[in-house]
Amino acid sequence: MSRRIITTQFQGAGNASVDTFLDRVVKYIPADIIAAWTSITGLISSAANVPGQRILWIVFAVGLIVTPLWILKLTAKPDQAPAKTQAIVGTGAFAVWVFALGGPFANLHFYRSLYGSLILIFYTLIVALIEPQE
Repeated sequence: MSRRIITTQFQGAGNASVDTFLDRVVKYIPADIIAAWTSITGLISSAANVPGQRILWIVFAVGLIVTPLWILKLTAKPDQAPAKTQAIVGTGAFAVWVFALGGPFANLHFYRSLYGSLILIFYTLIVALIEPQE
């Protein structure tokens, strides 16, 4: 299965078919980046004598930069425009997942895990309604 969202039969030439709502849910979530984030936060939390909060913010910033580049690389197809919409939505998904998991946000006075969970649910369902034009 290609990581690129297919919205027209022309794009899905060959064996690929147009992606459904559930296909878009899966393809918009950068699971590999979120898995890396989860591993990194585990390493940071288990390390002694390190400025954990500062490192989390730095890694989060790096994740916001790497995610769209990663998605654009994985979705690149010859003779097709870059999947910019998918990269933007996927980067937003990364940020929402980090917020839902707590990460560097957990120590902010306004943060509640309930808010992160609700935002994650609604973001995931709403963005899957977006059908990229490229």
